[in-house]
Amino acid sequence: MKQLSVVSKNNPGIIAEISQALANEDININNLVSEAIGDHAVTILTVDRYDDALKILKNIPEMSAVTEEAILVKLDDRPGALAELALRFKQAGISMRSIRIIGRGGDNSVVAISTERTEDALNLVKDLIIS
Repeated sequence: MKQLSVVSKNNPGIIAEISQALANEDININNLVSEAIGDHAVTILTVDRYDDALKILKNIPEMSAVTEEAILVKLDDRPGALAELALRFKQAGISMRSIRIIGRGGDNSVVAISTERTEDALNLVKDLIIS
């Protein structure tokens, strides 16, 4: 799964600006998380048309957009499952750029993980990957 990461100045209209720019081109947002970090905002989103969305977001002034691969894994929905996953990465020496719980249902949770070492991470969690 690909995800877009957008770094911008933190202002009250950032989500409106991003979502309207994508809506103007009929690009659907599947998932969006935004967080203020001091004077900046970091917004991570998944969309139905990544390449088009990346082009659009890169053209918005004072906004930096990049796309990266995210690994989707399925975990048991129980206390400690996320800690066990994080420990795998720690023990393997693989830093996670981002980790998000993107869905919960029944007995499982779906987690998206982005790392700088995607191939190593894929091998590390091959037993958990959602195909």
